[in-house]
Amino acid sequence: MRELLRGRFARRLALAFAFLGIGAAALTAVLVNAAFGDRFDTYLAKQQQVRQQQLVALFTAEYTQDHAWRPESLNELAPTVTMTGSQAELRGPAGQHVWSLADAKVSPATLAMHRDMMGIGDLGPARELPITVDGKRVGTLDVRVPQGQIPAVDQDFRSDVNQLLLAGGVTAGLVALVVGLYTARRATAPIAELTQAAGDLAAGQRDRRVTSIPDNEIGQLATAFNTMADRVEKEDELRRAFAADVAHELRTPLAILRSELEAVQDGVRDPTPKVITSLHDETLRLGRLIADLEALASADAAAFTLERQPLSLTDLVHDTVDDLHARFAEAGIALHTDLASEVRVNGDSVRLRQIITNQLTNALKFVPHGGTVTVILRRDGDWAELRVADTGPGIPAEDLPRIFDRFFRSRTARADGSGIGLAVAAELAAAHGGTLTADSTPGHGATFTTRLPALSGGPAAAGRAREHAPASAPSPRRRNSRPDAG
Repeated sequence: MRELLRGRFARRLALAFAFLGIGAAALTAVLVNAAFGDRFDTYLAKQQQVRQQQLVALFTAEYTQDHAWRPESLNELAPTVTMTGSQAELRGPAGQHVWSLADAKVSPATLAMHRDMMGIGDLGPARELPITVDGKRVGTLDVRVPQGQIPAVDQDFRSDVNQLLLAGGVTAGLVALVVGLYTARRATAPIAELTQAAGDLAAGQRDRRVTSIPDNEIGQLATAFNTMADRVEKEDELRRAFAADVAHELRTPLAILRSELEAVQDGVRDPTPKVITSLHDETLRLGRLIADLEALASADAAAFTLERQPLSLTDLVHDTVDDLHARFAEAGIALHTDLASEVRVNGDSVRLRQIITNQLTNALKFVPHGGTVTVILRRDGDWAELRVADTGPGIPAEDLPRIFDRFFRSRTARADGSGIGLAVAAELAAAHGGTLTADSTPGHGATFTTRLPALSGGPAAAGRAREHAPASAPSPRRRNSRPDAG
């Protein structure tokens, strides 16, 4: 039994079933006894009414014979009244005393003896019963008739029912306990396995999964746990791969810096402008790696550091495109814009600029010379929709579901990077209550779509459209952000 009732929840569930069965039986017993009691009370009350009506009829008949009350005639009624076990006193129309059993020399002890002999119970409450003849009240009969007793057969029936209810309650409790044990075992077995799996996962067993998955809410919880464990294992793999990539990327510039500086210290090489430029390039490479790590930490805390305010997403996109225009022109990539006249959102301008910049610099790295990048901004109902479409090589189908994963970098990509940029952009979009999705056909470019909750009041019609050709001059607008690429 102890083995069957392992765990507080299993014990409580089994005992709850048992108490439920016993409680249902007890409630049934209470209701049945209440019904019996009500029926018996009604039965006894009717018995009292019949006796009272018999006494009234007896005294009415006596008055009708002489149209007056005669004590000697009333004394003749005393044996009949005594045999009923009742007490009676007759008063006249004015309330004066006319007759009572005491006048007929009948004592209360004699009445009690008759009640015991007849087994009709104790006297009930006093009643004042009017006596009328031909519609005229001729007197009042004060009586107390016996309350009556429940017949023995009825008492036996009630006792048998109670015994059956008691036996049924015990049986129901045992059956409920057995059912509770079975149900508790079935209900708690998956929970126990889930608890054990969670403990194993916390202890470092990243491959631990729940194998018992019932078709109910607990099964949904087990499925969610397995999904979470898969993501944790995947994140661990990505982090290890990222750490290896970062270590490799850091090792090369540091080795170059060290060898060049040692060569200068030893006098093997002179600190010529070419050497200084090489050292500077390596420091820039280190700086980009550190910036990627900072971007990752920034995205983790984005939801807590957003400084939201109503702003024009149209102007923000326009300014960001102008800031990157020179880099696109230098790469020989045409940059087109098609922006709605005014789309407003409630967001953090710095974080939103980072979302736009990451997508544009990602396109800048993948689109070949002579390609095209198109930025489209529209109002779609309650949403602001920003699409960045390019004519690059597209994204392989096997990589498309993972491009927003942290640290993911396609092994077939020709561009450098740590695989953080798009993950950061997706998390920043989610922090604003929006989404970032991608659609691509290999060989036909890719389209990234950002949807953000839009503020009401801004027109959604297409407004200004600009085309930045590869040879056009840089925009004179201010540069107030740095790109964070993936």
